[in-house]
Amino acid sequence: MRFKRYIAAAAVLPFALAVTAAAEEPLKIGFMTTLSGPAASVGKHMQDGFNLFLKLHGNKLGGRDVRVITVDDELKPDLAVTKAQALIERDKVDFVTGIIFSNVLAAVFKPVTDSATFLISANAGPSIFAGKNCNAYFFNVSWQNDTVPEAMGKYLQEKGPKRIAVLTPNYQAGKDMVAGFKRFYKGEIVDEIYTQLNQLDFSAEIARVAALKPEGVFAFMTGGMGVSLVKQYSQAGLGIAVPFYSVFVVDETTLPATKDTAVGLLSTIQYAPSLDNEANKVFAPAFEEEYGYVPSYYASQAYDAAQLIDSALNKTGGKTDDKEGLRFALQRADFKSVRGDFKFNVNHYPIQDYYLVKAVQRADGAFVTEVVEKVLDDHADSYASQCAMR
Repeated sequence: MRFKRYIAAAAVLPFALAVTAAAEEPLKIGFMTTLSGPAASVGKHMQDGFNLFLKLHGNKLGGRDVRVITVDDELKPDLAVTKAQALIERDKVDFVTGIIFSNVLAAVFKPVTDSATFLISANAGPSIFAGKNCNAYFFNVSWQNDTVPEAMGKYLQEKGPKRIAVLTPNYQAGKDMVAGFKRFYKGEIVDEIYTQLNQLDFSAEIARVAALKPEGVFAFMTGGMGVSLVKQYSQAGLGIAVPFYSVFVVDETTLPATKDTAVGLLSTIQYAPSLDNEANKVFAPAFEEEYGYVPSYYASQAYDAAQLIDSALNKTGGKTDDKEGLRFALQRADFKSVRGDFKFNVNHYPIQDYYLVKAVQRADGAFVTEVVEKVLDDHADSYASQCAMR
């Protein structure tokens, strides 16, 4: 009898060792972002934001050591697909996160989610995955693209000019920005001007705006595109005659380059370094101390992506094999966001506040955005009702 018990115990031992070994394996995070070209500064902010959370928590998420595998999508959707497949099939990552641009997210969405790997966007928020194509394996910790320009549309509808020209790149996010803006702004849109993605010379578009003589311009341009647009708009001398309002143009990734030319310009967004809440009082100063520059909303969103993963794994005991349990834990979003109010809607996009912010120069010389007023409170996107998840 004693011998049989020994055999039974010996049979169980390899399984127990295997479970222990699996528990000790590092959590693998595939961090995909744009680290080359005009948007490289945005990718750097996101990378540093995610890494800061790890630095502050002993390189652990949910109690597990973490291995981050960073890949540069180069803003090339086809290349991003190849790299996403490598993250899943070769590296066997537990999560894929990061991703700045909506066209890149659209390209990698199916191969990642079809593999039952959780895809957590730290920036791109296209409308195409917010409604009927919502997915149990997709979460977004930034915003749905339409919502940020909805805030600007609301502000301008109530307090701004009655005739607006729109300027945006011709891709999914750009179209979402226009759709969101028009959902709240009911004045006259004299023209919708669409540019090439990664375009840096806007002389023709600015001349077109000048000829139209609108009462204001609403623009969307990220990274180096935004820097070029702000500088060229200022050089053209249109700022007084045609005020410049924007989303994702004037922020902590572009202000170090635009400096005085951007001071006073208004934008809408869900985060500014000056936000007064418990989590941001830790994040913003720690980020500046660690990296020597002011965090943008891009950095804050990547930090919150790490917080989200950490909060979910704390509930699952660090385990990722129970996909349904992990999904439920992610949905709860049980963490304190650096932006303040945050929860997921049924489509896994945020319900949150949006602010009007202004570019200013701090007493220490740094160029930053600061909150002027709250525009939308606990705001949800317009597509969630089409999502079948509950």
